[in-house]
Amino acid sequence: MIKQTRFHPINFIMIALGTAIYAFGFVNFNMANQLAEGGISGFTLIGHALFNINPAYSQLLLNLPLFFLGSKIFGKKEMIYTIHGTICMSLAIWVFQKINFNIDISHDMLIAALLAGIFAGIGVGIVFRFGGTTGGADIIGRYVEQKRGIAIGQSLFILDILVLTLSLSYIDVQHMMYTVIASFVFSQVVAVVQNGGYTVRGMLIISEHHEAISAKIMSEVKRGATYLKAEGVYSAQDKKVIYVVLSPSQVLIVKNLLAEIDPDAFISIINVHEVIGSGFTYE
Repeated sequence: MIKQTRFHPINFIMIALGTAIYAFGFVNFNMANQLAEGGISGFTLIGHALFNINPAYSQLLLNLPLFFLGSKIFGKKEMIYTIHGTICMSLAIWVFQKINFNIDISHDMLIAALLAGIFAGIGVGIVFRFGGTTGGADIIGRYVEQKRGIAIGQSLFILDILVLTLSLSYIDVQHMMYTVIASFVFSQVVAVVQNGGYTVRGMLIISEHHEAISAKIMSEVKRGATYLKAEGVYSAQDKKVIYVVLSPSQVLIVKNLLAEIDPDAFISIINVHEVIGSGFTYE
């Protein structure tokens, strides 16, 4: 039986809201203070500075050929959300250029850079969280990853470096440094918004005292644990690996427990972006 593609109205609403938040910061902080931007948005700012092309129009025009690439790699749902997000982005940029917001930051470029990064991070984080993208660089990165095997993070980084370098055609080094600050803030904020604001860790524990360790985790940390069956490559012996999901503070508690029970235990701690499933409540 073929599973039908289902769209949720709330996703369309939240993607539109996210693009509006992004566009507000883009117009009132990036454009107003000559702060550059990475990706396709950066190209639109270059076009605006050098040729007086409205980013609201160039944003949409530059994405049109990219929709063709996206149709080859995205599913139907993701592609429709992407087109929706891109159109909403262009429309929001156009609207906010027509509305005069008097935002007094006393010509402080650091505040402008921080606010640009915050608004962009919140906006894009919301879009990502509800299954959409804003097109542009995301499509290019996904396409290169699929066709060339280059990690999406690497291709997006290269594209951003290229765009920021070209941006020196209309901004000076000082404004570029403030742009770097805005980009850093953006990367941090978008991760927090996209992941729902929580941080969890996954811990893998290999020990001969797995039963005692598991019992302590359940009784003192109040977390469930799972045994993963494994085999030592060198010893060829069967082992039980404990896997448990913890908050950062609970990681410290478990590490102290392991120091008491088995100081020689092997521990691997990994970042977990999201936890879905019954039985887990993040506190």
